[in-house]
Amino acid sequence: MKISLAAVMLAATVLAAGCASSGGKSNVAQDKVVYHVNDSNVQAANALRNIGNHLEVNPQAKIVVVTHAGGVDFLFDGAKDANGNPYNISVEQLKGKGVQFDVCDITLRNRKLTRSRFIPEASFVPSGVAEITRLQQREGYAYLRP
Repeated sequence: MKISLAAVMLAATVLAAGCASSGGKSNVAQDKVVYHVNDSNVQAANALRNIGNHLEVNPQAKIVVVTHAGGVDFLFDGAKDANGNPYNISVEQLKGKGVQFDVCDITLRNRKLTRSRFIPEASFVPSGVAEITRLQQREGYAYLRP
């Protein structure tokens, strides 16, 4: 099959016009993602890094981190990773980009923790697993577990 030079030029022109119409902006849709963290020692550093990477390629993403059980520990005031780096710096930066950090109230009750133990960037939900379910089923969030 022989394709004429005119057909190739027409296709290139249409493609170029489509790219130009975006005004140089990305046409990336807003992702809605819930990150599930239930073990700070295993998941917290990876979750924070993954969220940063996600926002790098899609700054409009709506991200909620839901924590329960041992996953709440990285949100304690003064919590540090295995290398001694404070978690609050990354959490503050991500919060500034719109990321929400939810802590399970049932975990607080079961572990006899108080809200005052947490950094100011943390918010609280009645149940971590119920919140994950709500976000997935009612709000259309994708589920990620780092």
